[in-house]
Amino acid sequence: MPVSPSPDSNPAPRTITVSGTGRVAVRPDLADLRLGVTVTEPSIEAARAGSATALTAVIARLKALGIAERDLQTSIVAVSPAYDYSSNTNPPRLTGYTITNLVAVVVRDIDRVGDAIDAALAFGATTVDQITFRVEDQSAAERQAREAAMTDAKGRAETLASAAGVSITGVAAIVEAGAALPYPTPVAEMAKMAGRDASTPIEAGMNEVAATVTVTYLID
Repeated sequence: MPVSPSPDSNPAPRTITVSGTGRVAVRPDLADLRLGVTVTEPSIEAARAGSATALTAVIARLKALGIAERDLQTSIVAVSPAYDYSSNTNPPRLTGYTITNLVAVVVRDIDRVGDAIDAALAFGATTVDQITFRVEDQSAAERQAREAAMTDAKGRAETLASAAGVSITGVAAIVEAGAALPYPTPVAEMAKMAGRDASTPIEAGMNEVAATVTVTYLID
């Protein structure tokens, strides 16, 4: 009659589980802008015409700075009635219509971001409501962040193992907590550029790519 193995004949491996984080600073090479043209006129037709004229001038100027057509995209078009509330009438008096047109712009030359903003404002844009910087190809930074995360995890595990009087003999499992993520530096949000006499100073700063791993090490 065969003998069943005892419960202790195949003991579970002893392990240490730790998390590690790696961060890599990278200099952005792209800027994302969102420019707005807002026009209020007595009629929808007049507001639409005014918005189209201003936006056409803005886009033409951006193209003249070297921004490709593929890097210009309409993001929001909104139409809303304009009312006069000063007379305290109910309902308020309709005075016209406001059309807001927002355009997303990718600037591939970081040194021209200030020029693009100034040109857009000079040719009819009324707001710059978003500016962020990013890296077009961050695969190398992601790889470095993951390697740094693994190094961090190994250092933590070795510290714990040494304190416990055991040795690390291998790796049982590795889990990445999501993909390596960039953290862009927002420069301005909902900023209305009023001064047009001087060039707009823009500093891209640095972005951070971060990765986190959870590693289970075998110990003996």
